[in-house]
Amino acid sequence: MSYSSTATETYSVTDIEIVMRRVAADIVMIASSTGAASEEKAREWGHDIEVLAKNGYLSAVDLTLFSGNSEVKAVRYDVNRESGTLTTSRPGGVLWPRVNLPYLQIILMYTPEYNDLARSKMKGKLRVSWVPSNVDTSHSTLNSTSGRNYVSNAYGMQRKDFSK
Repeated sequence: MSYSSTATETYSVTDIEIVMRRVAADIVMIASSTGAASEEKAREWGHDIEVLAKNGYLSAVDLTLFSGNSEVKAVRYDVNRESGTLTTSRPGGVLWPRVNLPYLQIILMYTPEYNDLARSKMKGKLRVSWVPSNVDTSHSTLNSTSGRNYVSNAYGMQRKDFSK
C-alpha cells in the first residue's frame, strides 16, 4: 500500500513502520526510565500507534509524566505526511526522572477519517481499549522545546518536548 502527499513526495507502509519504530523506542525509554509503566504496556501503546498510523487515522500522540497531579515532562508527536525537507534523528533524549507517585498519560489524536466505521474496523487490531478524552494537552505549566524528527521519505513524526 502506498500513500501520496504530492506528486513528488510519497511514502509507503514500510516508511510508516520505520518512523513508528523510533517513536515506540522513545515511549519504551520513557516508561522504563520513569518506572511509571511497564515496557510491555509501552510496547502495546507503540503497536496501536503504528496500526492507526498505517491506516491513516493518527494525527498526533501526546505522552505526559505526572508526579501526583503535577505535570513533570511531556512529548508530543505530530504526524507530518510531507516531511521530505526534514532530517531524521535517532531516538533518545527521553531518559526521564523517577518521581513520587508517577503516572504516564497517553492521548492519541485522530484524523477526521477515524469515524465510527473506522473504529469498528480497528477494534480487533488494537491492543489497548482507548476511550474518548477531553484532557488538556497544552502543557501550559511546562516549557516547550523542539525535539527530534523521525522521518522516512515523505512520512514523519515531529517531536516537541516539554519540561519544567
